[in-house]
Amino acid sequence: MLSVICPIYNEAKYIDVCIQSILLQDYPKEHLEVLFVDGMSKDGTRDIVKNYAKQHPFIHLLDNEKRIVPVAMNIGIKEAKGDVIMRLDAHAQYPTNYFSVLVKALESLDADNVGAACRTDVLNKTSKTLVIREVLSNKFGVGNSTFRLGVDKVMEVDTVPFGCWKKEVFDKYGQYDERLIRNQDIELNKRIVRGGGHIYIVPDTYCVYLARETFKGLAKNNYGNGKWNILTVYYTKQMGSLSLRHFIPLLFLLSLIVPLFCSLIWWPLVFVAIASLSAYLLALGGISVKLAMSKHLNFGYLLISFFVLHISYGWGSLNGIISVLKNGK
Repeated sequence: MLSVICPIYNEAKYIDVCIQSILLQDYPKEHLEVLFVDGMSKDGTRDIVKNYAKQHPFIHLLDNEKRIVPVAMNIGIKEAKGDVIMRLDAHAQYPTNYFSVLVKALESLDADNVGAACRTDVLNKTSKTLVIREVLSNKFGVGNSTFRLGVDKVMEVDTVPFGCWKKEVFDKYGQYDERLIRNQDIELNKRIVRGGGHIYIVPDTYCVYLARETFKGLAKNNYGNGKWNILTVYYTKQMGSLSLRHFIPLLFLLSLIVPLFCSLIWWPLVFVAIASLSAYLLALGGISVKLAMSKHLNFGYLLISFFVLHISYGWGSLNGIISVLKNGK
């Protein structure tokens, strides 16, 4: 029995695509339940799910009045009837073999968690959204994240997107940390690894994450990601809850701000900020030119997208530090 849990909140734009890809799965429906755990959506999402549930008895709608993902996951885990728990995201779609490949790999690898590469795409394809898609799939944009870049063989890793666990894993390592509005999957996976568990990424399937399609949406999402990197470390008291790549945008931003402030005392330090910014702009321009020529993307949009991604992420982390120092939370 496979219990699929999908936290949702105001996903009317994406939920149809997600559910359709679930219905097309080759996993036997008599051994499947899909639990949509909703944060009391107000945009029609609940009605869409209810209509599907009337036609397909394995689809269920649960309430999540706290509206945050780790609470939704814990509600789903508690209600799940399956031997295996899988997490989905409503902003994504899944090839027909996604469920069957991960469940089979979980057993054959004797793993605690199994996942697959997460390819980035956009729902509406324009010159701007295609650039955002590329930036969120590029090493210069997102670092050396294995699950974003993909693999060609089974690899043991420290985290995977979403996940597929034996239900007993949550008894052994604990459920989701409900303090974490972001990074709850990464923190859980790091906890599993620290406890001696094994997490694998497999090459035989993948999922497609549908990214935000505006610069404002890109900035808002990555500001939150950056801020919650700091708060995750603060709440868990574990630097190992995240990886070094999560803090690179913060270090870049500090390399600009700190020398500028210190230059008020000793002015030559301003050149440190100038050198850091120059190196960044040189890399940004070179990579953007290469992508614009090789993939026929808009050069201006590439510059803006990379810059918005990095600065919003770093600014979020800096504000996380300020929040912790100022408020202790």
